Amino acid sequence: MSTERSEQVIDTCCTTVHTLGRQNAKKEKSLRYMQKDGKFPVMFQQAPGDWTTYWIDIFTSLVEIRWRMMFLIFSLNNIVSWLLFGLCYWLIAHVNGDSDNADDDLCVSNVRDFTGAFLFSMETGATIGYGYRHVTENSIVAIIVVTIQTVFSCLLDTVVIGVVVAKMASARKRAQTVGFSRCAVVNLRDRVLCLSWRLGDFRGNHILEGVVRVQLIRYVKQPVGSLVITYQDLDIEEREIVLATPTTIIHKLEPGSPLYNMGPDNLRDNRFELVVSFTYTGDSTGILHQTRASYTSADIRWGQRFQDVLKMGKKHYKVDFSLFHVTTWVPVPFLSAEEYNRRGRPADGTTLIPIGKRNRHIAQVNLNINEELILQTFL
Repeated sequence: MSTERSEQVIDTCCTTVHTLGRQNAKKEKSLRYMQKDGKFPVMFQQAPGDWTTYWIDIFTSLVEIRWRMMFLIFSLNNIVSWLLFGLCYWLIAHVNGDSDNADDDLCVSNVRDFTGAFLFSMETGATIGYGYRHVTENSIVAIIVVTIQTVFSCLLDTVVIGVVVAKMASARKRAQTVGFSRCAVVNLRDRVLCLSWRLGDFRGNHILEGVVRVQLIRYVKQPVGSLVITYQDLDIEEREIVLATPTTIIHKLEPGSPLYNMGPDNLRDNRFELVVSFTYTGDSTGILHQTRASYTSADIRWGQRFQDVLKMGKKHYKVDFSLFHVTTWVPVPFLSAEEYNRRGRPADGTTLIPIGKRNRHIAQVNLNINEELILQTFL
């Protein structure tokens, strides 16, 4: 069998395996531990303190809510405060009998009913001060209420400005410009089976330093209906990276790895999820940020590699982000890393690639991989 024919057979079989895997993944679709955007689909029921925990740390709660809810809350706060202080001014005027008094005897000038009291409260709270309505020296109570409202308005404005600035500089916004690839791949690197995925910064002001971490999450349903979740850290090469250009995060499938005995056939039968994170400090704001993503077994593509996105120009390095998520097929043993090592890694340029079992037939191909193909596969 010629090399060209062998590669065609590999492409056809790999496509079949990937298609069947996607169909099985659709049938066995389960709830993810973490969504692709880094959010956790977790809902708390009867938590200690319930809503009290949100009121204790009200500033953080306001920073985390949506913009429309924040604007609604602060609009209602202003309106309610104007109504309450307007009611106070109206009560002062009513007790003093300002509706029948002369202009010189009013507690608040030109405030004889609730409408005038509300307008004066709004002018005081918003520090508009038209001058038509103003407090007089006839009532010490009115002067005290004006002082309290002025201080309260300044405090409310300070909170609003602080929350708006904190939300605009939120780590979530910066995290949206740093992303992981939509899938992970398994291929050969230096004759070792490796699991890898991509990480890239989509902005011009690049991140100069960051730390990558990955955990394998397993969740098993118990007979009583409860769910047990276990966590295990995975060893990766080069945890601390400089993200000036897109980089590939690599985990070697070696003894000690929880994926060491998993092959392409039983990979999708295992219920696990890889939670990956990249923690870094923004170079513009100095704020700590974190970008998260997750990969289930259905997101792992066996026997593929990422397309090259980095090229060298005359004055600049050119990064083509249109190929950031694109993968291509490469010759890879369709065996678990444990079985691949047990059979012995080829020492020469010959690689044994089991195509797989279909209808009780086994097809195997010996490929003579030249130096160029090895370079494309390993990089």
